[in-house]
Amino acid sequence: MVVGHFNQLEATQIMSPEAKNAIMKVLVSPKEGWEGYVMRVIELEPEGYSPKHQHDWPHINYIIEGEGTLLIQDQLNEIKAGSYAYVPANTLHQFSNSGDKPFKFICIVPEEGHK
Repeated sequence: MVVGHFNQLEATQIMSPEAKNAIMKVLVSPKEGWEGYVMRVIELEPEGYSPKHQHDWPHINYIIEGEGTLLIQDQLNEIKAGSYAYVPANTLHQFSNSGDKPFKFICIVPEEGHK
């Protein structure tokens, strides 16, 4: 069993030349007993974005706070707190903060997708 608080988790800078102002905090992973999956929170500061990329695993996302966009293939989707998205495997995607406050979202991936 794991019970914690987001503010007590260590943030890791997303170190990619294709990302800007992006950090990640891991909430639950195999380390905590959830075999095969990782639930993390990605935070993008104003003008921040994740890398534009694709890979062999899907994403399940829920927007916690702020507003932004989610590019899926060639379609740009506006998203905000309360929005959710499923990004299939091998699909080009990128999250961007379009607001003036932090943009936070839950991202669940298979264990092999967490780096």
